[in-house]
Amino acid sequence: MNKQRLTMATLIGTILQIAMVVAGHWVPAIQGAFMFGGLGLSLIAGAIYAVRANGGWGGAAAGGIVAGGVSALAGIAVSWLLGDVPASLLVLGTVGSAVTGLLGGVAGRLLAPKPGGSAATN
Repeated sequence: MNKQRLTMATLIGTILQIAMVVAGHWVPAIQGAFMFGGLGLSLIAGAIYAVRANGGWGGAAAGGIVAGGVSALAGIAVSWLLGDVPASLLVLGTVGSAVTGLLGGVAGRLLAPKPGGSAATN
């Protein structure tokens, strides 16, 4: 696993997750979409890792799990501290987001250019 790429993907995912929950604290329509928004952002974090790391399937899946799960955990923790979600979501939401991060990692691996090749030849 590429530590630098994993850190970047996780940081991007975390910033997006926290931005979503902070906005949702004041905008009910956003708060109503926390589940789908959080899962989608975890999928994106996983895909970012896989595309940027440009490694194998196992690394893409593992990096997606970490980037998706960690970023979601941070967002859910902020949302819980704001009093917008129950504590049980810390576990349930993180696990669900880790799974979608894995899916994002696999999707990103499918889209990533092959080492030494260009995206147009994939």
